[in-house]
Amino acid sequence: MDWEPLAAAKASISPYDLLFQALALIPFSHYFFAASFLFLIFLYSFLEIHFLQDLLTLFRGDPVTLNYNSCSELAQSVVANCKILQGRYLATPWLSSPHLQTAFLSFLGRPPPLTYRRHLFRAFDGGTIALDWLTYTDVVGGTSCMLDSSAALKGDKTPIVIVIPGLTSDSAAAYVKHLAFNLARQGWNVVVSNHRGLGGVSLTSDCCYNAGWTEDLRKIIDHIRCEYPEAPLYAVGTSIGANILVKYLGEDGANTPLVGAAAICSPWDLLICDRFINRRPMQKLYDRALTVGLQGYAQLHQSILSRLANWEGIEKSSSLRDFDNHATRVLGKFETVDTYYRRSSSTNYVENVSVPLLCVSALDDPVCTSEAIPWDECRLNENIILATTPHGGHLAFYEGITASSIWWVRVVNEFFGVLRTSPHIEGRKKMQGSTMPKPLQSSIDQAPYLNVMEDGMVTAMSNEQTDAFVEDISNEHTTHSNKDEGTISDKGTSVDLTDKLNPEKQIMQQVEQNVKDLIVPVQGRIDKLSRRSRQSIWLLVYIAVITTWPFVGSVLLSVLKRRFKTFKPGTLFRK
Repeated sequence: MDWEPLAAAKASISPYDLLFQALALIPFSHYFFAASFLFLIFLYSFLEIHFLQDLLTLFRGDPVTLNYNSCSELAQSVVANCKILQGRYLATPWLSSPHLQTAFLSFLGRPPPLTYRRHLFRAFDGGTIALDWLTYTDVVGGTSCMLDSSAALKGDKTPIVIVIPGLTSDSAAAYVKHLAFNLARQGWNVVVSNHRGLGGVSLTSDCCYNAGWTEDLRKIIDHIRCEYPEAPLYAVGTSIGANILVKYLGEDGANTPLVGAAAICSPWDLLICDRFINRRPMQKLYDRALTVGLQGYAQLHQSILSRLANWEGIEKSSSLRDFDNHATRVLGKFETVDTYYRRSSSTNYVENVSVPLLCVSALDDPVCTSEAIPWDECRLNENIILATTPHGGHLAFYEGITASSIWWVRVVNEFFGVLRTSPHIEGRKKMQGSTMPKPLQSSIDQAPYLNVMEDGMVTAMSNEQTDAFVEDISNEHTTHSNKDEGTISDKGTSVDLTDKLNPEKQIMQQVEQNVKDLIVPVQGRIDKLSRRSRQSIWLLVYIAVITTWPFVGSVLLSVLKRRFKTFKPGTLFRK
């Protein structure tokens, strides 16, 4: 047999041709299944799915990690009575991903049906804030008379929960409805404080909200405190609203009328979150989605924002940082975006929180990274309980096979219920029964009205009433602001007749009160600073002496030489 022609023929065939011929013999369906399998592996990693992990643990869930001061009797008592915090959290199996949970909350959410009672709160600068109320009778059916009688208002002792939504969110958000519905069903009065320009209300002043703007929250709390002096006040902040709430608690310290608070998925450090949200492709999708939401907010109020900010830059913004640079920074009068982030971060105020505060965060939060959580600061503060879970997404925390409930809503409900009956806060409730001193930031809003000039001088503006008032405009959630904004509703506000009869006396009382409000807090802060800074002062003196010694020493040496130029040591030994 002649092998040479056969060997030559085989040598002429390329090995790649043989490989392609072999691959062509494999059915196409096998390739399809292989590609699908690789694609699923990619999605499992890209979406951070943890279904297999839950399956291996037989869907028992992950334990909740609690961080608090072990020496705090309040924290120990609250934790011992909060069974949910001592348990586990298991995400909905078909939502076993932080991105799936967050997307489900944003696009579906499954909120319970409810109808708010809207009031408009008019701030001292002319801004309008929508307050959406929900009570127990609104949830179970019937008509609430909570706002129909001023006498009933003053004596109502039903606890009130103030809800501060997240960025570009309002009372219509799914998680806000879940929270409001569950709290109202348990007998709480809930009021959602919508940010300026949200909730279907237009901007009526040049002042806009941002992540560090706490004055609106302070005014709302003071207003509700005046309307319901007997009702304990609680607050819940979500996302950016949580940052605002914690910053407010740190600024006011023990002067806040709140009895308890909860911060859910707070960004804590805005600078770290800004770096995080631009780090990976998935986070950049969230960054873009939030930017589009802010641009939509700006479009609603173009007539005002185009005059106050860089409108061309707002339209071309491709990230949160760009929007903050062209709008938020300019409106808030910050030098740079990083300056805005640093000054607005609530992590700088954690140590000053003086009321029981529950902080809930998910370690896989795709928006507010766990890298920004101030672990040590929370642990040192005796009033803070930090609860973290491995999973949950951003504000989602769906649980159950049907994803019908949100885990952190049940936690907040239980936490407030424990605080409500805790003996540790009874003393605080009694202390708040008397009139709380007004914070320094709010004292300039009372007649006779004052204006702080650029040179630091305080001058009178007018004696006309421009203080905040409330309008009761509708019982429907989707109502809009009243066209006649100068009209004050009978249900929304009440005017003291003695103020009209004795205007001069009222003005003098307000002057005395304003002087006290301006002097007492400043004096207290100066005393506190001086007590804590004695060592620092001596250290500064030492540094000043050391740094100026070369100049002072040379001058002193020249003076001594000139003074004792004719001095002869031998004269000392003359008899």
